Amino acid sequence: MSKKTNKSFKKRLKITKNGKVQSRRAGKNHFNAKESGEKKHQRKRKRNFDMKQSDKSRFLPHDA
Repeated sequence: MSKKTNKSFKKRLKITKNGKVQSRRAGKNHFNAKESGEKKHQRKRKRNFDMKQSDKSRFLPHDA
């Protein structure tokens, strides 16, 4: 039996050329009018996070 990719999780992630996993930062949808420009700028950047190989194979496509 082959494992299936978790499609909802896959859509929230990007895999770089070197195999790093990136996602968007939380807190950008609404209630941002009072935020300082610095806070808004910090949230533009992607967030890198480490995943074990077992998690990568479970949640991401098999070619990653």
